[in-house]
Amino acid sequence: MQEFYNETFLNAQKQLDHVAQLMNLDAGVHERLRYPRKALIVSVPIKLDNGQTKVFSGYRVQHDQTLGPTKGGIRFHHEVNLGEVAALSMWMTWKCALLNLPYGGAKGGVCCFPEEMSVNEMERLARRYTTEILSMIGPEKDIPAPDMYTNENTMAWIMDTYSNFIGYAVPGVVTGKPVSVGGSLGRKEATGRGVAHTVKLALEKLQLGTDEPTAAIQGFGNVGSITAKYLHQHGVKVVAVSDVQGGLYSPKGLDIPRLLSYVADRGTVVGFDDLDAIENREILELEVDILVPAALANVITEHNASRIKCKILAEGANGPVTPEADKILQDKGVFIIPGILANAGGVVVSYFEWVQDIQHLFWSEEQVNEKLIYLMGRAFEEVYQTSTAKKVDNRTAAMMIGVGRVASAKLLRGLYP
Repeated sequence: MQEFYNETFLNAQKQLDHVAQLMNLDAGVHERLRYPRKALIVSVPIKLDNGQTKVFSGYRVQHDQTLGPTKGGIRFHHEVNLGEVAALSMWMTWKCALLNLPYGGAKGGVCCFPEEMSVNEMERLARRYTTEILSMIGPEKDIPAPDMYTNENTMAWIMDTYSNFIGYAVPGVVTGKPVSVGGSLGRKEATGRGVAHTVKLALEKLQLGTDEPTAAIQGFGNVGSITAKYLHQHGVKVVAVSDVQGGLYSPKGLDIPRLLSYVADRGTVVGFDDLDAIENREILELEVDILVPAALANVITEHNASRIKCKILAEGANGPVTPEADKILQDKGVFIIPGILANAGGVVVSYFEWVQDIQHLFWSEEQVNEKLIYLMGRAFEEVYQTSTAKKVDNRTAAMMIGVGRVASAKLLRGLYP
């Protein structure tokens, strides 16, 4: 299936192949898991504000439906392609299985430059894209959520479009919606909260011998900024952050509450307190205790892995470390919290939102956060214990758990026809 092949998808397959060999996975199940179950490519034509018509490429990929309906975000970004979306859907399958959620993995997106588009153009894009993938989504089939350059407003447009076709309100078709139309309290901060909590658990396990560990965060969108907020609350000194426009560095530590307010007003970290500027690639190589790559995939490769100096690396983004870099970091003794664990908080609370929508019974934010912390802590401990018992790295341990659960269910269900 060469249609899917790009670096990110091949990396996802390499990770699966490695784990399959260690687990002596059934060959037939392994072959089925290497490729998505279903993939759709659509043209998304919209009318721009200037009156011209432009056609964008859209994608929705469902990797596996063995454990339940598929779940995964929708991203609007100029680098979106079929291979990337297929890889992300595969990682989502392992993530859901690791957290014991009744889902398979999916992912979607539109190749575009959202930063160059107006709100009205973004709405038309979201609604037309929804129309084109309508046959694939639904609360019992495939439930999208926000991702890169999409947000709760995007989800409200998708829900409204879907509901208009069905003929009544269907809040459970998407998660990450505004609370007023069926969203869950605690969803917006869930991913960053989960990343920070897994870092906190790692610090407790490793005992670094410092009362104020340091951290650098590449990417200061929803995930990176919320991670910074909660790391700061946990007593971590965040010394560097960056976004697409640039970065900041202060060895004395950044004033995170003030920085969050500044970014809310300005839309970027650049210019805050006239601090030293730092490039995105330099942030990765700072000598800090904790590194959180929370931007794009494949930012740590065999070319820069040897220069990574952190003790804990928590993957806020999906796939920021290539398999080749993974080996280098393991040899250096870096404690990696893999993305399918570290950034799983978003899908956990998306699951809570879906359950609440189906039951028409909503929980308090305290209940949501309590359940999130419990599930993240349980999964972290399971990965840590598996890593210790099997003498494998954390990523391999997490994959073994996730892949094992899906594979076991596939063997029980059999192959139709």
